Parts: sequence; C-alpha cells; structure tokens
Amino acid sequence: MLSLLFLFLVLQLPRSIDQKESPLCFLKRDLGPTHYKDGDLIIGGFFPLMIYEMTSHQPWKCFRFHPEDDSYKLQEKHYNQVLALVFAVEEINKDPNLLPNITLGFHIYNTYPSDVRTLESSLMWLSGQRLAVPNYYCEKQDKSLAVIGGAYSELSVQMASLLELYKFPQITYGPFDSSLTDKVHFPSVYQLAPKDSTLALGMVRLMVYFKWTWVGLVVTDNIRGERFLWDIKDEMARKGVCVNFIEKIPPSEKYTINSHYFIMSRIDSSSANVIVIYGDNNSLMALQDAQVPYLIIRKVWITTSHWDFTIRPQRMDAQNFNRALIFSGQRKEIPSFKPFLRTVKPTKYPEDIFLKRFWNSAFQCPYDFNKSEKEDCKQNASLEMLPLRYFDMSMSSQSYNIYNAAYAVAWALHNILLTRSEMEHLSDEGNLVLYPWKLHSFLKNIQFNNSAGHQVFMDEKRIPTQNYDIINFVDFDNDTEVLVKVGEFMSHAAFGEDFSIHENIIMWNEFYTEIPCSVCSKSCGPGYQKSIREGEAICCFDCIPCPEGEISNQTDMDKCITCPEDEYSNTERNHCLHKTVTYLDYDEILGMTLACTALLFCILTVIIITIFVKHQNTPIVKANNRTLSYILLLSLSQCFLSSLLFIGKPTSVTCLLQQTIFGITFTMAISSILAKTIMVVLAFKATRPGSRSRKWVGSRTSISIIIICCLIQMILCGIWLLLSPPFPDTDLHSEREHIILHCNEGSLLAFYFVLGYMGFLALGSFIVAFLAKNLPDTFNEAKFITFSMLVFCSVWVSFLPTYQSSKGKTMVAVEVFSILSSSAGLLGCIFFPKCFVIILRPHWNTLEWVNHKSRLPDFCTGALSTAPPSYPSQKCVLFNC
Repeated sequence: MLSLLFLFLVLQLPRSIDQKESPLCFLKRDLGPTHYKDGDLIIGGFFPLMIYEMTSHQPWKCFRFHPEDDSYKLQEKHYNQVLALVFAVEEINKDPNLLPNITLGFHIYNTYPSDVRTLESSLMWLSGQRLAVPNYYCEKQDKSLAVIGGAYSELSVQMASLLELYKFPQITYGPFDSSLTDKVHFPSVYQLAPKDSTLALGMVRLMVYFKWTWVGLVVTDNIRGERFLWDIKDEMARKGVCVNFIEKIPPSEKYTINSHYFIMSRIDSSSANVIVIYGDNNSLMALQDAQVPYLIIRKVWITTSHWDFTIRPQRMDAQNFNRALIFSGQRKEIPSFKPFLRTVKPTKYPEDIFLKRFWNSAFQCPYDFNKSEKEDCKQNASLEMLPLRYFDMSMSSQSYNIYNAAYAVAWALHNILLTRSEMEHLSDEGNLVLYPWKLHSFLKNIQFNNSAGHQVFMDEKRIPTQNYDIINFVDFDNDTEVLVKVGEFMSHAAFGEDFSIHENIIMWNEFYTEIPCSVCSKSCGPGYQKSIREGEAICCFDCIPCPEGEISNQTDMDKCITCPEDEYSNTERNHCLHKTVTYLDYDEILGMTLACTALLFCILTVIIITIFVKHQNTPIVKANNRTLSYILLLSLSQCFLSSLLFIGKPTSVTCLLQQTIFGITFTMAISSILAKTIMVVLAFKATRPGSRSRKWVGSRTSISIIIICCLIQMILCGIWLLLSPPFPDTDLHSEREHIILHCNEGSLLAFYFVLGYMGFLALGSFIVAFLAKNLPDTFNEAKFITFSMLVFCSVWVSFLPTYQSSKGKTMVAVEVFSILSSSAGLLGCIFFPKCFVIILRPHWNTLEWVNHKSRLPDFCTGALSTAPPSYPSQKCVLFNC
C-alpha cells in the first residue's frame, strides 16, 4: 500500500521541466552511490550491490540512511554483475559492424529489498542522475533506452510498476519466473534466464539417490516460493520422500528478528538431517544473522545458486551452511571476460564509486572517501588474487544474462538502424533520439549468437529449460572457500542419463564419516516389510517380519512378495527355495515301517490259516463255523496287503484301487464277523423245541450274509468310481519345504459313505455279539467278537478327526495305520486265543475236556463222532459239544 500511495503522489507532478526553470532541480535526495558512463544512448543497470548489515538489536531497516553509513556493506561478489555490463558495453562499442557511429553508455544504481526504495531508484533514473523528483528532466534523459535489472522477480515487479508507465523495456537477469510471462500485466518485461521448472525434480532425484526420505523445507513466503513448494512436495510424494516440516521466510517488509529465530530453532530441533532452502540472497542474509544462538552444523543443506553462500558481509560465518549441495545453473563462459577482469583496477575506472568500495573492502584498504579517486592502495593487486568469498573470476549465470541483455539491446538497435523509418528524429545537437517503446517490436523477436557461439532468445516460449551442476560448497578452517562440482542434472536427457553424482568427492561435515542419513524410521532390511504408523507420514513406519511363504529381497518393501506355489520362503524370509517332491515312499522310515508291519501281519495271518487247516477237525476250529473263520482270515490278510497300495508314488491305477479294495476287503471281514455272531444266536434259538430257526442254521445262510454285505459295498464303490473317482494330486501347502504327492479321494462324500457303511456293519456285529456274549457254551466267540468290534470302532472313530486334521504324508500314514491297527485288532481278539489253545494248551482242544467242562444237550451224545456231520451234530459243534 505504501508503494502504491507513493506512486500515486509522484505521478501527480508535471512530466518535464528544465533544470533552469525550477529550483526543485537542486532539492536532491541522495539515494546512494551510482556509476554513470555517458553515451549516445544509455542503458540503466539495477543491481543489489549495497545491503544493510543487520544486528541482533535492530530490526530490518528500509535503508532510510545514507549508504556511506558503516551499517551499509557492499556485497562484493555482486560486483561481478556490474563488470559484466561494463564489459558488454565496451565490447559493443568496439564492434564497428554492430552499432556504427553510435555509442552506448550505462547508468548503474543500487537496488534494495524494499518497495519504496526500489521505486525511488527507478524515479531517480527516469528524472536524472542522483535526482529523485518524478517527471522532471534536470538532465538530458532522452538518451535513456532500456533497463537491465531484477536480480529476483520481486524487484522486477516493483520496477515494472513504474517503468511500465513509460513503456521502458525491462530485461531481467534473475531466475526465470513464469508469472512475468503474463504480457497483460508485464508487457515490457523480458527474461533471459533458462526456465527452472525441473529444479524440484533434480533435487528429489538427489534425495532418492542418497535415500533421504525425511526432509525439511524452507522457502521464501512469496509466489515464487509457493510455486516451488508445490512442485517439490508433489515430486517428493511421487518418489516416497516425506516432508518433516515446512517453514516460510517472511519478506523484508514483514520481517521480525523473532520470526527468523523461530525458523532456526525449528530447523535445529527437527529430526531431519537434510534441509532444502529455496529463496534469494536477502532471505539467506536474514537466516545467517539469526543463526547466532544456534549451531546447526549437523544438517545437510540443499539449495540453489540464488542463495550464494559466498555473497555476504565478511563477519558472517558460513559454518552452519558449510558443505551444502547447491543446484547451480550450468555456466557458459565468454572467452574474453577473464582477460578483461585482469585489467580492472580503480585507476582504470576512477569514476566508479562501486569499484572503489569493492577494492577497499576486498583488499582491506583504508575506507576513506576523502582520498583521491585515482589512488590505488595496492598498485599490483588484481581481482585474480581475491578468494572466492570476495570475487569469482568465472562468469556467473547472472553475469552471463546481463552480458546477453546488453547485446539484446544492441541487436535491437542494429535492426532499427537497418530500418531508418523507425527513427523518430534528431535532437538540436544532431544526436539520435529514440523513443524506448519502439524497441519492443524488435526485442520480443530478437535472436542472435553471442561471442561464445551460444544462441540467445528473447521469445520466452523458446527459452530452454535449465541444466544444473551440483556444487559442493566447502568452507575450510583457514577461511578458504571452494565450490566443487560433484554432479549434474540434465533435464532434457533420457531417464538414467539425466542425473549423475560423484559421491566419492563430496565433502560432508566432520560429523559424518559416511553418507549422512535422513530418515524418519530406519530401513527395513530383507525379510521385513513396512507397517505404516497410524496418523504419521508414510516414511514413519515399523518393520515386521514377512509371514510364512512370503519374502522381501529388498530394503523398505511396502509388502512382502508371495513365493510361487512350488517354492517356499527360507528362514530369513529373503529368498524363495524350490520345494522337493515327496510322498509316503518305501525308502522312508515311516513307509518302510508301515510296509513291514503290513507284511508281518499278513504272514502271521497265513500262519494262523495254516494252523487252522492243520487242526480243522478239533473242537475249537469247528466252533462258530469253520468256513467263516477261513473267510475271515483270508479277508484280513487282504486287508493287511491293501495298505501297501497307499505306500509308494501315487498313480491313476493305485488311486483307483486304494479305497475300493480297502472298502471291499474290510466289508468282507466285518460281514464274516457279523455272520459268525448271527449264526451263534440262530444256533442257540434252534435248540428250543419247535423253533423255526433250525432251517436257517447252515453254511448257506452265513455265505449269503457275506455276499449281500459285500455286494452293497461294491455298489457304493462303483457309484464312487463312476461319478468322482480318486486321482493323483499334489499338496503344495501341507509342508513348507515339500510338494506332497497323494491320492485325492475325488468325492469325500463317497469316501465317508464307504467308511460309514463299514461302521454300520461293525456296529451291527458289536450289538449282536454283545447280546450273545453270555450264551452257555465252551468256545463261545461272542465275547471275543464284542471286544474286537470295540477295538475296531475305537480305531475308526479316532481316525476321522485325525484324518481331517492331517496333511500330506501324515494323512496317508494315518489311514494306513488305521487299516493295520483295526485289522490287527480283529486278528488278535478273535484268533490269538484259539491259537493259544491249539498250540500251548492242546489238551483243552479235545472232546473229553469239552465234555468235562460242559453240560451237553441230549442230542449231542455221540454226535461228534459221526461223519459227515448231520444237523444234530452241527448244532452240537455250534454249542462246542
């Protein structure tokens, strides 16, 4: 508001009054030193040369005092910009082909970080040398042609608010600002600097390369800072880099010393070791002064060349910003510039007050303005002797833009000379008079090659994107400063070739023996995955191990990778290993044990059959139907052998035979036992006078029972095989390190129907045997059958839950074990007592012993000696006569 009010007031004054007509022309307000060199046409140069050196007891002043006050210090390194303009003007004037018979001059002013002071400097240039009265021409200002200025966009905007009223071309040499491309608001402003739209991309590439994921951001509180903040936050989010904090440096007009102390304390207390700073030199000066209570030397700073650490008053310490990484626009040297700098001395340019101040400061000469202007305190001194903090012999990007800006004005004049119709008129003295706004039509389309052979464009649409050198700023203990190139970022190159860094030559501060780390959480190594903490940034996480079957073979993986089905994760969870194919094989201890057990019981069954055949006419063998005993023993032997089908590599044939043979053989065994128990009950009932059960007591009845029971089971197995037969299958998940080959039942329902049917027969046998266990006989098998069915049912009832909970080979082994144990239970409970009597107690297996132990029915007398046995004698056998 202050600047607008000032602008409104000054514009109320008349446009031009001669110096002789008004005493106001002598009411000068001295706004600081200037440097003027006359010529046919004058170029104005506005450079930030003088700055107020702030102390901790004074707020930022608006430069209301004479610059010769000791509080005003020369920014020595900025003087390179003045020399770039001087060099360009001298070079142009020496070229007879560019501007023949025309000489260029310049008028150099200091610019301040203040709206009012910038407007005053602009008015001083418009009205006359060292006179700040608007719309007055105390000197011949018809020579004024264009302005080169705008070290940063805020100055360009401030100057444009006044210069635009008179249509003066303003060429900015500071960093490119897209807001100045708006020709509606800034029609007379031209930019030369390359576009820095990829700066945020390059900085984030550097963060990603060094794995810095926890970064603080400090930017200037203006439109340019906001634009950069938006760009870098978006790019950081895309690359997984998190923002620890954001601090904004207030502009100079809103400056308070406490605000910068707060920023420095926030930086000091932050957990991020990497800080990005984006802004201008004035902002850096404020932070430098506010660093006094803090020693932030553990931080790694990433910044741009706009924040030149070597541009500062002597007393300011750069230790806090030592070893910073600077993204500097790639420099383009003008071959004859360094030879020109070697010739620069105060004696060569005695009228240049800035050079005298620079010389006195750089070479520590007595600071006395009363000395002769031609005096040189060090006759043999040269700019080449100065350290980097005072002067850089290389042409900076700003100086390069100033050089090109002067040539752009010269080439525009050259084109005007080629079209004489554009000349307005000659003055009374015969000098060329040119209205400044006539340059616009030539400037906006100007294109030329400078003395270095580089193309220069004034059309902002054709201005290229900036390429960056990554510079390591090092401040040694002996006050020596160096800028070491450690990498580069080429925005137009292909990905992978656009960024390079030489980390081995980067000098970190003494607190880091290796690459600094800036993370919210330590990296999760292989075998772990990140678990984001709720309510915190994605870079803050915990590390949890990968679950079984998953791996992570890289650091900081968001999610573990699931191994293929035929692979498993190792113990460290960082590699997938191939599973080995396995099955219940004869080579294994378990398979060999089960097979040997089956064969052993089968041989034992055959031995028992042999014993029974050898003693087939003894009472104990004849008891409870000798034929059923043979059938039972044969079926049990097949039950033992059927278990061998479950051992070995599964094939289509073995899978089809496993369950069907197992079901049929077991059904035959159980149906034989059921027939035995039924025949015992029928024989007991047949002893009663007039009983109808006598016709059922015979071998055909028992055989019929076995056939009917087996036929039903065969029908069930047939349906199973037709609808959903068993098939070879692989089990990939039961065992971590193995792929199990086994037979898939096909239909679990059919499988359980087969088991259920056998269970039904076993339950029937158990019930009948239990009811007949107390019938009077000598060799009554009902008790043994009852106990054998109890063992059988117990085995298969426990089999069901065990089978369901088992996996892979264990499931197969459980079924084989159930087959063997249930078969062995039947064999042992029913036939071992008989063998005990036959082998160890043969005297029990005689008719005399039986007659002695039992009270025989009347029809049993002499019946056992008749052959072939008649019905009465058969009945006596059933009753162990």
